[in-house]
Amino acid sequence: MGFDGKRLIKDVLAQIDYLFYRAGIKKCPLRVHTVEETIEELVHGSKSMIRFGDGEITMIRGRSLKLQQVEPEIIDGLKRMLSNEHEGLIVTIPDIFGDLSIYRRQSRQFWKDHLFFSRKIYEKYCNPNREYYNTSVSRFYITIDDKSRCRSQIEGVRQIWKDKDVVVVEGERTHNGVGNDLLDTAASVERIIGPSSDAYGRLEEIMNCCREYPKDRLFLISLGVAAKFLAEKLFLEGYRALDIGNLDMEYEWYLRGAVEKEEIAKHSIVGEEANRSAGYDVYLSQIVKRAD
Repeated sequence: MGFDGKRLIKDVLAQIDYLFYRAGIKKCPLRVHTVEETIEELVHGSKSMIRFGDGEITMIRGRSLKLQQVEPEIIDGLKRMLSNEHEGLIVTIPDIFGDLSIYRRQSRQFWKDHLFFSRKIYEKYCNPNREYYNTSVSRFYITIDDKSRCRSQIEGVRQIWKDKDVVVVEGERTHNGVGNDLLDTAASVERIIGPSSDAYGRLEEIMNCCREYPKDRLFLISLGVAAKFLAEKLFLEGYRALDIGNLDMEYEWYLRGAVEKEEIAKHSIVGEEANRSAGYDVYLSQIVKRAD
């Protein structure tokens, strides 16, 4: 059987599985807060956040990701964090356990396939007695069918760090808030640059860079799978840390009115000379630590 035939069978089985849950024949006890409720919690509360997307669930299943090789201790840590054991640390997961109509058609099929293979991961490791928040807080645009609320959502997100002193921890290619106004509401922005891939192996070095800051800083982290572990470590040591994933990329697509995912030029810029040539002098001045 060819690739297309196998994919068709997979999609059909995923659709049947999804319909069983929609009909109540099968049940999933997990409930996920809306994006608006997640923003409200982050704006008016002081909790830290760990973000789980499909990639982290895929890693729990034992598969490496493009920017992070799988390791047994990573899998164990992700399983533990998914259980949402700390009151002051919210965990976000995809809002995919009920009606999928908020997503574009292609995305609906993606999530049906994802659930067909991974639903047992959520049911085994998530805690049905705990509240989960919405991973789409940082993926608010490209996969969503009705984009009428995107503007209010991103404006709400930008209020999370309004008038706060922010430390961005990111890979060298990420450039959170560079060339756009994502972080303009912050009182100040400093940056710690970590590895663009396999950042988990440098976790303690990155953590030591973070420890040099006072506890009043708000950490915004974009380091793939390693971001979950860094956010948890910072939280346990009394800092507030938010794993924001690819929020900046999503914001760029929103600003461009993109209809499909597209490459962002700044994500290919590496090194001081290339950043200066791009006019990113402010970005370079914000870099105070490197663990890359």
